[in-house]
Amino acid sequence: AANSVVLVVIEDSDEDFDTVVQAVALSEVAVEVRRATTGEAGLTLLRELAPDRPAIVLMDLNTAGTDGRTALAAVKSDLALKEIPVVVLSTSANPKDMGFCYAVGANAYHVKPVRYPDHRQLVIEIVRYWIGQVALPQGRVR
Repeated sequence: AANSVVLVVIEDSDEDFDTVVQAVALSEVAVEVRRATTGEAGLTLLRELAPDRPAIVLMDLNTAGTDGRTALAAVKSDLALKEIPVVVLSTSANPKDMGFCYAVGANAYHVKPVRYPDHRQLVIEIVRYWIGQVALPQGRVR
């Protein structure tokens, strides 16, 4: 049986995380949402999940402590984690940030819309696409 897909959300803003939770509910896609508020906590969570099941990561760049840039580079340079799709959702429209993220292996980069309905709709579309349509790497067969 296929394992459930886990959406790991690396986001320190409670408001933005709530938007993701609402979007997931509205997306009607079966997914388990797990949250980390720092890049470091996100890495720990991914390492726990990695052997068993596919996951995708929705990552904010500007988190306290280990920021998203560092965490993204760490995920994409780790053999056990690098296959996991990472979608960056950041308030930054800075081409340097975009360039860095793609250079280290981000699978997609979205600029976080300022208006709540637009932000929610974007997350619905990300979830429907990445979890509803894309074939994800499978967890290891034991």
